[in-house]
Amino acid sequence: MKTDYRHTKIVFTIGPATESEASLEQLINAGVDICRLNMAHASREWTREIIQRIRSVCARVGRQIAIMMDVKGPEIRTGDLPEPIELVQNELFDFITQGEREDKLEKGIRGVTVNYPTLGRDIAVGATLLVDSGLVRMEIVEVHEDRVRCRVAVPGPMGNRRHINLPGVKVSLPPLTEKDKEDIAIGLEESIEFFALSFVREASDLEILRRYLQSRNSEAKIIAKIEDQSAISHIDEIVAACDGLMVARGDLGIECPFEDLPIIQRSTVDQCIREHKPVIVATHMLESMIHSPLPTRAEVTDVANAVLETADCVMLSGETTIGKYPFECVEVLNRITRKIEKQVRLRHRDDIHLNTPKARMLRSAVVLAQDLDNAGIVVFTRGGRLPQILSSLRPTSVPIYAFTDTPQLFKQLLIMWGVEPFLMNFSEDPEVTIKNAFERLKTSKFKWAEPGDWLVVITNVLAEDLVIDAIQMRKVE
Repeated sequence: MKTDYRHTKIVFTIGPATESEASLEQLINAGVDICRLNMAHASREWTREIIQRIRSVCARVGRQIAIMMDVKGPEIRTGDLPEPIELVQNELFDFITQGEREDKLEKGIRGVTVNYPTLGRDIAVGATLLVDSGLVRMEIVEVHEDRVRCRVAVPGPMGNRRHINLPGVKVSLPPLTEKDKEDIAIGLEESIEFFALSFVREASDLEILRRYLQSRNSEAKIIAKIEDQSAISHIDEIVAACDGLMVARGDLGIECPFEDLPIIQRSTVDQCIREHKPVIVATHMLESMIHSPLPTRAEVTDVANAVLETADCVMLSGETTIGKYPFECVEVLNRITRKIEKQVRLRHRDDIHLNTPKARMLRSAVVLAQDLDNAGIVVFTRGGRLPQILSSLRPTSVPIYAFTDTPQLFKQLLIMWGVEPFLMNFSEDPEVTIKNAFERLKTSKFKWAEPGDWLVVITNVLAEDLVIDAIQMRKVE
């Protein structure tokens, strides 16, 4: 049985540092599982070209990865400035919500436009406004129909299109913008596997996107990005409504007290596992490696903690979009995840609630595979539910080989902890399907199984006119 594998999946964000065919080939061969497209910085032409390039490289190297489109969502950003402004402590500064900047500036007070016309309705005097990931902090002192006036508490530079956070404020922006819908249309045309929705505040935001996808006959999965206090307040309903969740620690760490962030991450990862939903830990995992060939010791520990929490995926952002060492970052994640997974051999999770007899049968398959030592689990699926439950049980040192005859589901399975998916036609005879699966495992270039290995097979058996769920313990021949 192959023992050199990784349970934790790797998501990378594509950008100038990694968008060439040569770079993509190197990353795919290094073991990345999902490519994220950050639509906050992407044109429609670039998006279509990149999706097709990824698929072409995958076909050439003989290994498939999934594609996740991260739609921008209701971001609040400043407008353009003729030149950057260096803010001064205690100065007054205007965020102009209506009209052009040049026409609205008042004497002695600098300002910038903002893409949020109703900002003044949602915010009150005394509230905090943060710019550029919290590097600039302001206190709101006046609210007018066409502007919000602030006093600079923590100064810094103000550049073009800077991101704004309003901690604790429920904004009235729609969950899907017109740009989002245009971007999603390209993703639908190219049949991508995942859409990640930014700044999800409550379950209804996800339902709007789901209805939009369903109206276009899409079976893409929806990933909810948790980025503010409103999302944390509605986390139960969000986890129930999504297909997967991303702990987006950048904005979340700005919106919430930073000392709460580790607690939020740990509890959210645990809740997703309990609800059989994949969970991604994202942002600043190897931030220093944008400029450095080696991670900091704190970053190594941060990645290790995500692996110990058994998050389904760890994600790279700026490290692989604009970083100098994108391939080294993937290698660092490979080294850390493999080391931690081998060193800490926890038993499977026996606290996961399983509410059907078939789900409880899966727990028995996990116990059996772990007791056999170096055994794998073989499961056949057309909907993804069985491998998802198996993954949520977190069977340490047991690969889950999920076979499907559905191309899109094949790639969607790549997000699940410990699941290695295979695309294969099914036979009407379950025994033929099992033998074909064993042959695929033996002949794969990754040599997942060898003669003499034990496999636990979850399948159906025929008893006269009855189809019975069964667990089989079989040796590879």
